[in-house]
This record gives sequence, structure tokens and C-alpha cells, in this order.
Amino acid sequence: MVLMGIDIGTSGAKCVAVNSSGQVLAQSVHGYPLETPRPGWAEQDPEWWIKASFSSIRDVVQSISVMHEQIAGISFSGQMHGLVPLNASGNVLRRSILWCDQRTQKQCIQVQLAAGGRDKLVSMTNNVMLTGYTGGKILWLKQNEPDCFQAMRVFLCPKDYLRYRLTGNICMDVSEASGTGLFDTFHRCWCWELIDRLQLPHSIFPETMESTDSAGCITPEAALATGLPAGTPCFAGGGDAVVQSFGSGLIHEGTVGAVIGTAGNVSMGFDHYTINPGGKLQMFCGVTPDSYMSFGATQTAGGALRWFRDQLAKDILHEAESKGKNSYDLMSALASQSPPGAGGIVFAPYLSGERCPYPDPDARGVLYGLSLNTTQSDIIRAVMEGIVFSLRQIVDIYRSFTCVTSAVASGGGASSTLFLQMISGIFEMPVKTVSAASEGGAYGAALIAGLGVGFFKSANDAVSRLKIEEEYQPNEKHILLYRKSYTIYDQLYPALKDVYRTGSQVYEDKEG
Repeated sequence: MVLMGIDIGTSGAKCVAVNSSGQVLAQSVHGYPLETPRPGWAEQDPEWWIKASFSSIRDVVQSISVMHEQIAGISFSGQMHGLVPLNASGNVLRRSILWCDQRTQKQCIQVQLAAGGRDKLVSMTNNVMLTGYTGGKILWLKQNEPDCFQAMRVFLCPKDYLRYRLTGNICMDVSEASGTGLFDTFHRCWCWELIDRLQLPHSIFPETMESTDSAGCITPEAALATGLPAGTPCFAGGGDAVVQSFGSGLIHEGTVGAVIGTAGNVSMGFDHYTINPGGKLQMFCGVTPDSYMSFGATQTAGGALRWFRDQLAKDILHEAESKGKNSYDLMSALASQSPPGAGGIVFAPYLSGERCPYPDPDARGVLYGLSLNTTQSDIIRAVMEGIVFSLRQIVDIYRSFTCVTSAVASGGGASSTLFLQMISGIFEMPVKTVSAASEGGAYGAALIAGLGVGFFKSANDAVSRLKIEEEYQPNEKHILLYRKSYTIYDQLYPALKDVYRTGSQVYEDKEG
């Protein structure tokens, strides 16, 4: 029996096939671009996702030697919060506004005021309204593109749109709905009171269901396009942050997940509803009924390292191309030549604003401590450490209300030994990787399909297939060095907060 998981990422669509033992049989990824029409904006054409997803599915179907009858079920994961408005005919009205888009600060304030203040909003949804969330984008559309808003009959998020194209059914799972900021996570339903205060029509909100619920079957048209057998059952799935955390085994309190992808997050699973401390975290419904997944997300993690490579280290790119090597491996090798603490250089990775612990779209990146002695190795290491420092701040929030004993790393950063050593030293706890972590949300989606078809008896049963691959213990000498740099890092945002406001006004004047 084969289970399939499909993930709509920010840079590409991945499909994996998994057998009943949890072993990955085949995987394929096809990429697509990211458009930034204005500073702070981020958009993609949903048709890019469909083309890449269908290509990835065809690759995997052709790779696995099984009869069609053995494909037991399919489920989905995808970048959260993206707004996909559909008209009455089910056609996309405009490019999707993505999770990393920062245009909705004004609308986020409006949501908070409509709720009656920050505390009241958290009491209604267990979340504040962040600029990345879908709710602010809906208001932005209403206020800035009224014709598009009037034509919108329903909105979806990226992976929900893919599922719609495969099954013809319009719906959204409760984890994804949690990330709109307009969802009552305690009762696991739309927060109609807040929606009414914002004067948004009920009709545009899709039906919600649990991640493991049946969400239709592959249509004959989709079967022709993908090579999947028509009638293959599909299950709702979930937002990538939730699904990837589940696929890393994070279902119990006490262990955090550290994801270094384009963005980054620290997560923890709960088997009970947990009040969001000060609204600092994101509290979403989990992939099984009565489960919850909590997050602190950073806007720019691995994306900061990619930015440095593409804009300031083109010599490394050229060397990698000429020698047939991986550019990130070359960067890690250079970073290893600098000691922990990066020679006093500290990097704040706020290249696209920030979310946690500072929900501030105006925040910008900083390199602190430069001197005539600073080397390229120091700066690369500082960028990597700054990414992990941003995650450490989230770990400290968890430590304020629960015990944190260990970490599981996943995402692209989990393939770097240096990143793993940094996580262990900066978090000051053991860190491990588990099998299939590199497959991200697609693997977690395949496990959800297994729960949906009844192969796995429970979430515990599903994640029992995971195996520890690597484990790192913190180095005591490195801990002391990292603490010194982290103390500086922790002071940078408070010290520069007012400067960021001034910089934002300069940007607005330039655009005007």
C-alpha cells in the first residue's frame, strides 16, 4: 500500500510516495518563481503551483512500481496564509498574496480595533492578527481592489486550491483556517462574531474539516493530468508548519521542533487547548481532533543565507558552479573557519520584517560589530548564528510557561552539520534529526493520508515509524560564547525599533 503527500512550498511543489513502513519510495520537486512587485509584497500565480504539482505527481507515479489499486490515499501540505480568491466559476481572480507579504499592517490594526483590543482578539481566536495572516489580506482586497473583492465568491489557501483542482471540492482544514486569524481555535470553527464586526460576508468562508477527513477523490480530468487513478481518496491535510511538525513527531509537550527553511519556526505539540501567553505565539488546531500545534515563526531564516549568497557572495556561487559543488556546503566550510560568536559579529535576519517575538513589518536586517578585522567567514557564520538566535528567542517564550528538554530539527537547515551544532549550542539542549525530515510537509501529509485511510491507528502510531538519524549534544565551551553574542542579539531590536519606524517612512516617501 502506498500513501502520497503533496506539499505546495514557497519555492516549489514536492510529491512523495511512502510505504506502510514509513519508508519514502520516491519523491520529486518542481520549482516556480516568487514575484515581489513592490517592497514588502510577495505574490505567485496559482497556476504555477498546479503545473509544478502535476509534474511532481507524474514523476512519482512513474517512479513507483505499484499497481494503481495500491495507492491508498493522498493528502496535502502547503505554505500557509496565502490568499487565493475564486469567482463564481471557480476561477482565480488575481495572483495569490503570500504568507511573507507585509502589505497589511493597516488592516491588522483594524482587526484588533474591531475585536476590542489585543487581549479581546486573543480571547476570540487565541491569536493576534499578523501581517502574514489571510484575514488582513481579505480586508486589504476589500479596501484596495473592490472589484476583485465583489467578484470573489470564496477564498482558499494554496494547498486547498490544489486539492480543489484535483477533486473539484472546495474546503479548508482547521489548521489552515487557524492561520487566517479569523478562526475560533477553541471551538474549531469560524469566529463569526469577529467576521461580522469586520463586515465580511459569511459566504466567502469555505467549509472547514479536520485534517484527516475525506475531502473528495481524484477526478477523471485530474487523473489524465497526473497519472493518478480516478477515484483515489484525498484527505484534507493541513498547513505546512503544522504538517511538517507532525511529520517530525512533535505531538507531545516538552520537545520543540526547529525548522530552518526559507522562513523559520519553533513549534510544540499539545494534546489539549493551551492559552497563548500574551498572544506571542501562533496557536493552531492540529492534524487530529482535539490536538493543537503552537508556533513562533520568523520571517527570514534560510532565506537570509540565500540572500547573502546571491547578493554578497557571488564568488562562492561561481566557485560552486565551476567545481560542481553545493554553494551552501562551501559557505558552511567558510563559516567553520570562524569561531562560535563569529568574532563579535551579530546578524539580525529581519530582511522581510519579523513575526515572533516582534510582529513588525518595518524591521530590517542588521550586521553589528563590523571592524577592519572582519572576514567573509565571520559574516557567513554570523548570518547562520543570527538565524538560530531568532529561533532561540521563541524557545525562551516556551520556557516561560512549560519545560523544554530537547529539539528536533527539520527543513533545509537540518542537512547542515554546522546548523545542527549551532542549534544545540544556542538552544542549550540536545538536538536530533529524524528520518524523512528532509521531505518536509510532503512526508507529514503522507502520514495524514495513512490516518485517513485507517492504516495508522493514531497519531502516536503514525510517528512511531520515524527513526532518529543524528543527535548532537551542546558543547559547554560553545554555550558560553553563544550566550555573549545572544545577549547582544537580544538587545538589537529594542534598541532599533524607533529607527525602523523612521526607515519605513523613508520607504513610503520614496514609493510615493
